[in-house]
Amino acid sequence: MKKIEITPAVEQLINEALAIEAESAQNAGALGFMARAMVQATLPHKKVEGNEFERRNGAFTLSLLAPARIGLPYGTVPRLLLAWLTTEAVKTQSRDLELGDSLSSFMRELDLVPTGGRWGSITRLKDQTARLFASTVSASYANAEKHAEMGYRLADKSLLWWDAKSPEQAALWHSSVTLTEQFYKEIIEHPIPVDMRAIKALKRSPMALDIYCWLTYRASYAKNPSTIPWPALAMQFGSDYARVRDFKASFLAELRKVATVYAGAQFEAIEVGLVVKPTRPHITKRRD
Repeated sequence: MKKIEITPAVEQLINEALAIEAESAQNAGALGFMARAMVQATLPHKKVEGNEFERRNGAFTLSLLAPARIGLPYGTVPRLLLAWLTTEAVKTQSRDLELGDSLSSFMRELDLVPTGGRWGSITRLKDQTARLFASTVSASYANAEKHAEMGYRLADKSLLWWDAKSPEQAALWHSSVTLTEQFYKEIIEHPIPVDMRAIKALKRSPMALDIYCWLTYRASYAKNPSTIPWPALAMQFGSDYARVRDFKASFLAELRKVATVYAGAQFEAIEVGLVVKPTRPHITKRRD
């Protein structure tokens, strides 16, 4: 029998999944939240040419507009930032959030190791933070009976006193972000509970992060099995794929990672789409 090789990355994912199953997020201090609008439709996975981006989920459309000189946010870093911002806002019940007194301390909050250079994590964090806070979000819902739209930026103000050359050194002032009233209201009224350990375990893949948040969100309200066609999922999660079958292959590969950390998820891949079945939410108790 051929021996199956388990890579270090897979072994780490399995170990993290076992830890998640052994202790609830509340008891582990890992209860987190994501903004509903960013779960129903998602940010770009890869760098996008131009400064406009759109994703659709049925009647719901999420649009992003960024200054051309800065560009749109993409990849895992903006997702980690959104999880941290949403979680802090829900926990503190405040629009004013402190990011700490040093770059490295905040990166530890995101489970990122500070590395320098052009392609290092410090450069990526600073670049993606600028892109995220400079973007304008438009969320709309339109069907035969009604049309509703809301537009906002994520932050009114961001003061980032980060020294890339000395990430461990504390600054004279703490870095801070003030969320806009519209984004803060969306967070407080519609927070989606997530396990931050799962977020960190899946942080290498933006699609896996998106699928995890979406699955636990659907589990919170699903009463009956539902089938989502592959073309519809491609519009929601991977509109940059030229062919639906290419998207399907990537989606299923990332779904297997999600199923490792979210063992209770119930789904079935069939020819026409993904069948999502009623499932116990990954976080079974919302924060009061």
